[in-house]
Amino acid sequence: MLVDIFARRYEGTELRNVFEVRDSRLLNQAFRILSEDIYPYFFEDGKLNEASANFWIDLQSKLSRELGLNELFPQNEGLYKRSMYEVCEKWMSMPVAWSPDEHIKERLSLIELGFRTRENQLIARQDTPISKLEEMVVSLNKRAPPNVDPAVWAKEQAQNRRDEAVASFRSLVDELNTRFRQAKYGLNYHNGYIQVSSDDLVQIEIETPFWSLISDPIWKNVDLDMKEALDLRDSDGRDPAFYAARALESTIKIISDHRGWTHGGEKGAHSYIENLASKKNGFVNEWESTLLKEFFTHVRNPFGHGAGSGKMPSLSRTQTEWAIEFSMIWIKNLVRRL
Repeated sequence: MLVDIFARRYEGTELRNVFEVRDSRLLNQAFRILSEDIYPYFFEDGKLNEASANFWIDLQSKLSRELGLNELFPQNEGLYKRSMYEVCEKWMSMPVAWSPDEHIKERLSLIELGFRTRENQLIARQDTPISKLEEMVVSLNKRAPPNVDPAVWAKEQAQNRRDEAVASFRSLVDELNTRFRQAKYGLNYHNGYIQVSSDDLVQIEIETPFWSLISDPIWKNVDLDMKEALDLRDSDGRDPAFYAARALESTIKIISDHRGWTHGGEKGAHSYIENLASKKNGFVNEWESTLLKEFFTHVRNPFGHGAGSGKMPSLSRTQTEWAIEFSMIWIKNLVRRL
């Protein structure tokens, strides 16, 4: 099965042309977050963590396949057979053999896949009803307070454990992104992917809260379109602003549907904006409605239709970045109003 990796998405975009101490330091720090905080190979008592062992087997298999290798690093050395965790660890710390850029991108792909795996597990876990086994584990570790229904209490405690796991993971994502900034890498991990970030201030004030807000499955189309916009921007692909505008349009439609304002007679983004801006609904003000409509008229619509015999529409790099940031800011603002 094909797996999307950082190295392939950014194959045509040079990240680094040298390998320095800060590069080695970053790769080591990122791997330690993954191997010590997310998927430690051993428990604190020294016993093998079976779930983590399976994770490292799967991770090595997926990445080596995408890179066209039989294994990332030789598993057998004489009579000694390395675990897949050790294979990954050895591979991460290998000296640069050819291109510093490819070397770094391939290893960031391992970090990305590892974080994505954990994030997908947490999402699936949150969407799954709490099992009797989870309630039993809670009950064995701690008794319910007096005069409290043990079953209800156990379920609440099990949910708290799930929420704590999500909060812990998010703190590790914050650490990874901080490590990127410390190493002066213009990168940001969010919702399963490492992507290029325009600058530190935009990342901290706009991008990080944006990706956090749309992590809920209801915003999955918004998430996909905005990631596509960033990938196209970074690879100088066609019409990244169009995908950013699509993400904004999806947000507006989802809010209209969620609030029960969609009537079925809408004709494009303007109609959905009117649903939000009507005097009865008052989700956005009139001047906000005008601003949003102007954006779709002048930025999205020219790219959404064939140019015919006319001049092909295009935006400069600066205009593209503005369109993406405009969409992010508005999406973030609209979601917070719900």
